[in-house]
Amino acid sequence: MPSAGKDENILTTSVRRRSRPLIAVAAFAAFLATFNETYLNVAFTPIMEAWGVSVPTVQWLATGYMLGAAVMVPVSAFAYRSVPTRPLFVGTVAALVAGSVIGALAPNFAVLLAGRVVQALATGLLIPIGMNITIQTAPRNKLGAYMGVMGAMTTLGPSSSVIVAGGLLSVADWRVLFWVFAGLSSLCLLAGAAWLRDIAELTKPRLDPASVALIGLGLVGLLYGVSTVFSGNLLPAAVAIGGAAVCLVLFWRRQQRLEQPLIDLRPLRVDAFRVAVAINMAALIVIFAMNIVIPMYMQSVLGVPSLSAALVLFPAIALSCVLSPVAGRLYDRHGPVALLLTGFAMIAACAVALSVLIHSAPLPVLALLHMPVIGGSALIIGPVQSFALSRLEPELHPHGVTILSTGFQVAGCVGSAAFTGIYAAVGAFRVAAGESPSRAATAGFLAAGLTAAGVALIGLALAVRIWKAAGSPARPTRRHAVTVADIMKTDVWTLTTDQTVGDALRLLTDKGISGAPVVNTASGVVGFLSDGDILRHLAAQHPAFASAWSFITESRTDDFGQAVAEVMNLPVAELAIRHVVSLESATDLSEASRILTDHHLRKAPVCDHGRLVGVINRSNITHYAVRTYLDQRAETPHAD
Repeated sequence: MPSAGKDENILTTSVRRRSRPLIAVAAFAAFLATFNETYLNVAFTPIMEAWGVSVPTVQWLATGYMLGAAVMVPVSAFAYRSVPTRPLFVGTVAALVAGSVIGALAPNFAVLLAGRVVQALATGLLIPIGMNITIQTAPRNKLGAYMGVMGAMTTLGPSSSVIVAGGLLSVADWRVLFWVFAGLSSLCLLAGAAWLRDIAELTKPRLDPASVALIGLGLVGLLYGVSTVFSGNLLPAAVAIGGAAVCLVLFWRRQQRLEQPLIDLRPLRVDAFRVAVAINMAALIVIFAMNIVIPMYMQSVLGVPSLSAALVLFPAIALSCVLSPVAGRLYDRHGPVALLLTGFAMIAACAVALSVLIHSAPLPVLALLHMPVIGGSALIIGPVQSFALSRLEPELHPHGVTILSTGFQVAGCVGSAAFTGIYAAVGAFRVAAGESPSRAATAGFLAAGLTAAGVALIGLALAVRIWKAAGSPARPTRRHAVTVADIMKTDVWTLTTDQTVGDALRLLTDKGISGAPVVNTASGVVGFLSDGDILRHLAAQHPAFASAWSFITESRTDDFGQAVAEVMNLPVAELAIRHVVSLESATDLSEASRILTDHHLRKAPVCDHGRLVGVINRSNITHYAVRTYLDQRAETPHAD
């Protein structure tokens, strides 16, 4: 809550301010994880030259990364509920640093690939951990805005990596890419160690090895099959995809039988969540596809240098960073429907225009046409993730995040592999038919761009399905969203900044309370004073208050009365706690309960736009929970 009143020396520490450093760390981690997915792609050519490896071999630096990350994502829910948040985060980022150092010092391609896989394993955990941190620490009424920030990072990461890598390669060796990334990861590690706290509720679930093996084989087979289907190896691709389908079906069935499943698949039974996952994947597929195919075409056909081709993408990146938080705030106020419809309409229209004009339009025009494609995705990703998770009960959030994060990895692999495959396959077919390589590549880009527009139209149709779901309650099992305002105590005894400690003691004694908020003339909370604060100050001023025996022996001395009088005449502001955790009246009751528990508080002031309106106690929440339970029992007939 923002500081209330004009007294700049007394600050109110709000829940939102306390959550900002944690969410900043989570957003930085999400940026690094997605940044690294495409960061090394620009360096494939110098790596091939350094060790004499072929294109299919060097491509494993990208494919292996996607596969490693995809395998680890399903384990993230288990890890998040088994290891305290701070050690888990720090250990995961440390693995990212270690993989970067291995890659920088690699003496051959095999070691380089090993370092890349270590990075991938860390990435598979890092994105879900960051999303879970955001969900648990963001105020409920600001969830869309904070998820918008996370969406901006997952869009900014893969888009900006090409520009950064291109700039570094223009002045240094490819190994510098790993050293720079190791430095960025080290900063993230230090920030996590400094600011994160253990926020996850540890349930100590059991890890089922068979489930890990099935989901790992299923995802590896699926992504490998998609990666190779356009290369002409149809039989291996079909076998991989078929085997993956069998493994995923067996995984699904096994989760239904386990008492503690690796991934609780109940979120997929919620229609709105299921559709939202598909929408999220559609937007991500377009991002990965266009950010790879556009630079590829400009370099190979138009002869644009790699750095210049990457800079064509920069305006879209900047726009997405601006739009994602804005989209989150709009979602908090108006819901997801208008954002989703607008975003997919922008993507479809501009993807078609970009495909038709790619060969003839100047680079500034291509940059302008690319902006609505990525900007449209920014309007979709954060809001649809917030919407998806809002349809789930809190205990299912880690599993919902795991499903969304797995979809991210699948979308990344499908977007990059399928669309580059379409681009190459159509181009090769046209060359075989006698067309020039330039015209054939243009036809290939047209096919890829029209396919991206088709994916956007599918997303548009799914967004229409969400239209109806968006009007229903976020969690149907609850009758209504209970807020702090529904159960708080409104008759609050307060102290003002111009009162003395003596006035405070009289108030506490007369009203039989142990403490009271300190407010300014605008009824803004600027502190809190308890009888314990007063006694601690008295003990520091006079030995009589050090213990009961000291009070008996020392209270008869001449300076006792003077010490007490001096303390009693002090303004309450000098003794009051100046950093007060306060809640907004619109805070969800479950969120209020979590905040009181996290800060070890029995009660906290409640404000509405900076003005004190009540107090919430743990006992208020307990009494409400008991009444609700008894009411439900009374309404439900019991079988004899």
